Amino acid sequence: MEKFHILHLFTSAPNLSPFDVNMAADAGWHTLAPYTSLEVGDIAGLVQDAMFSRSPSGIKRTGIFIGGRDMGVALQMLEEARKVMFPPFQMSVLADPSGAFTTAAGMIAAVGTRLRRDHAADWKGMNSLILGGTGPVGMAAAILAAELGASVTIMSRSAEKALAAVENCRTYAAGGDALSLAGAADTDKAEQLAGADVVLATAAAGIEVLGAAEIAAAPVLKVAADVNAVPPSGVAGLEAQHDGTPLPGSQSGAVGVGALAIGNIKYQVQHQLLRQMRESDEPVYLHYESACEVARKYAAERDG
Repeated sequence: MEKFHILHLFTSAPNLSPFDVNMAADAGWHTLAPYTSLEVGDIAGLVQDAMFSRSPSGIKRTGIFIGGRDMGVALQMLEEARKVMFPPFQMSVLADPSGAFTTAAGMIAAVGTRLRRDHAADWKGMNSLILGGTGPVGMAAAILAAELGASVTIMSRSAEKALAAVENCRTYAAGGDALSLAGAADTDKAEQLAGADVVLATAAAGIEVLGAAEIAAAPVLKVAADVNAVPPSGVAGLEAQHDGTPLPGSQSGAVGVGALAIGNIKYQVQHQLLRQMRESDEPVYLHYESACEVARKYAAERDG
């Protein structure tokens, strides 16, 4: 009898995301086993239990998905899982806390398409502001944009929170000290917008962080994007379905990318990563960089 594909879903939160459960089932995982309210110290024992209960052929049909709401904890859990395993008892692992890694990857890919098609540019050399950027989506997007060559400023109502997010990004990213990352308070927004090519809105849903007057006063703005579909938009004049739509009042020809345009890529990326785990003959360990690679490839193939 052919062994089932079993996905163990780990989270530090008190509950799993129904979104992730549905995605895993649709990607072909037969059995989904939830583990909630976990700490990093719990991971080694759980992984060993999963490892030694199946044969080497069965272990290839076993995987781990790491959710939760904390980017740092999710990455620590992924590393703990990886360290415990050894040949031939190795499972694939995907970390995507709160869907942040696949969402950030979708945002980076969608904005990259607009830079290329509407402004004959790419991420390299872009000055990018991430508004409301201290959460997992904002920090993951900051790392990815910086790794692609952008100069990134994470902004928050508090300069201290923004600077703490920058330090976390440097800790999480390989070679983080070499990335062009800075932090600033919202009170510095006008000054920052004077040189901003890209604005990414990753604040809480229903909060406008880039107003109409700010768009009109941004002299070199090329693309603004918002990950939240709950009205009002985080970017004035931007609707969830917009993808390359001119931003009203922009004097620099800026275009907008809405939450649904980003979400369409995010969905494809998470589906492909979950399938990659299930179908790979060798173990894979996937996080925000893997998600970005898949997102950019998907967007390039889709858009030509």
